[in-house]
Amino acid sequence: MAATAPQLPDVDFESMPAEELIRWSHAEFGTRLVLTCSWQKQSSALVHMVSELGLPIDVVELDTQLFFKESYETREALVERYGLTLIRPEVITVAEQHKREGPNLWESDPDRCCHIRKVEPLLAALEPYDAWISGIRRDQSPSRASTPKLEWSERYDVWKVHPLADWDEKRVWAYIHVNEIPYNPLHDTGYRSIGCIPCTRPTRPDEEERAGRWAGSDKLECGIHLDEPIKETT
Repeated sequence: MAATAPQLPDVDFESMPAEELIRWSHAEFGTRLVLTCSWQKQSSALVHMVSELGLPIDVVELDTQLFFKESYETREALVERYGLTLIRPEVITVAEQHKREGPNLWESDPDRCCHIRKVEPLLAALEPYDAWISGIRRDQSPSRASTPKLEWSERYDVWKVHPLADWDEKRVWAYIHVNEIPYNPLHDTGYRSIGCIPCTRPTRPDEEERAGRWAGSDKLECGIHLDEPIKETT
C-alpha cells in the first residue's frame, strides 16, 4: 500500500455538486475510476447520475450472495434501463464458507463474515483502479458524519470519491422520484439501509438510517469503509 497519497490539483472538492465531482473524477482518473453498487437507493441515484453525464465508468457489483431477492430484482431493472455491464469479483460460496468457517458465520463472527464476503472481494476488484466512487453519506450514521467528498484510502490504495456525502436521505429520494429511477422496493417497507438477509431488519421512524444493520450488536460498519490496515487472516 502507498505510504502517502498522490498529489492532486488544489481544488475545493467540498463545494462541488455531486455531478461536478463525478465529472472531475472521470477527467482526472479516466478508465481507472470505478463505481461500486450494492443496490440500495444510493446505487440507483449514482447509476442514473453517471448515465446522465454520459461517462463510461466501470460498475462493480459487491454481491455477497446473501442479498434479498428484491436487491437482485433492482439490479436487473437498473442493468436493463442503463445498459450496465457489471464487474463481479469472485466470492466463495456460502456452502464453502460453512465448511471453512462453520455454519452461519454472520452470527458467530459477523466481522469475519463481512471480511470474507465484502472486504476481500473489494480489495481484488479495486486493484486495477486509482479511484472509487461510493454512495456513503454523512447523515447515515455517526460513524460517517465526517466523511469528506474526496479522501485517500491507504487500505485500498485509491482515492475514495463520495459525491453524495452532503446529501440527506430526503434529497436522495427526491432525486430518485423526480427522475423516475428504479429503486429497491424494500425501502418502501421500512428497510432504510439494506445489506445481507441475515443481518438486516426494518428500522423504526425514530431510529438512525443504518440502525437495522447488525441490530443488537455494536457493529456499525461492514468493514469496506474502514481504513485501518487489513489484518492477515487464515
